[in-house]
Amino acid sequence: MKISELFSVEGKVVLITGGYKGIGMMIARGFVENGAKVYITARNEAGLQASAAELGVLGECVAITSDLSSLEGIQAFSKEMLGLEDRIDVLINNAGASSVAPFAEFSEEQWNSVVDINLKSPFFLTQALLPALLRDDYVHEHSRVINVVSVDGLGTNPYETYSYSSSKAGLIHLTRTMARSLTQKGVNVCGLAPGTFPSDINFPARDNPEACAKVVPAGRVGNDDDMAAAAIYLSSKAGEYVIGETLTVDGGLVMATPYGIKG
Repeated sequence: MKISELFSVEGKVVLITGGYKGIGMMIARGFVENGAKVYITARNEAGLQASAAELGVLGECVAITSDLSSLEGIQAFSKEMLGLEDRIDVLINNAGASSVAPFAEFSEEQWNSVVDINLKSPFFLTQALLPALLRDDYVHEHSRVINVVSVDGLGTNPYETYSYSSSKAGLIHLTRTMARSLTQKGVNVCGLAPGTFPSDINFPARDNPEACAKVVPAGRVGNDDDMAAAAIYLSSKAGEYVIGETLTVDGGLVMATPYGIKG
């Protein structure tokens, strides 16, 4: 029952997609600072290497450039990753994309490009990395898969982000169905639903946090500690018995307008 043991992630091998900026970087920093070996991957090689160098001052962080928007890219990355590690303790499917356009003008490309990275990639990446995630003694030990969803998958927002909100709602349900299939193979699957955190996708929170804070019951936008703590909880012994659930980390946003009733 010691806090230092319940919430420890020391020595764990952690892979975070889209881990070089925004929410991914918040999570990566938390794991690195607490003794995990962290791999971050994304398409932006320059940004990826810069973030790995920054985190490397705090602990162990390895950058691998990848394009997870296609099955070919997922397979190529997974082959490289499995060549480096035969065991992955935590996979965080965080990479995401969004697109905004009026309903009558929303294109197929805007739909496919977002759904491919937000919904298809977490499924097929987890599938490809399954050999490193499986655990024989699943009663006493599970690896973790955390799908980063969004409060936009729990309710509606005032922006015309049709493919984004649909893909995140789908990912919440996919999280449950993956958990049902994988739990007795030693893989716990959960979701993490951020609210108003500064990022490229949530640029209002990044560029004007004071205005955004006014619609959040907690009175502020989310910070690095909020996001890292939630991910560490789900990845540690403390979160071992939480399976298939999506943890909402939003300062109460889904209770407030314009999100309406959570469901």
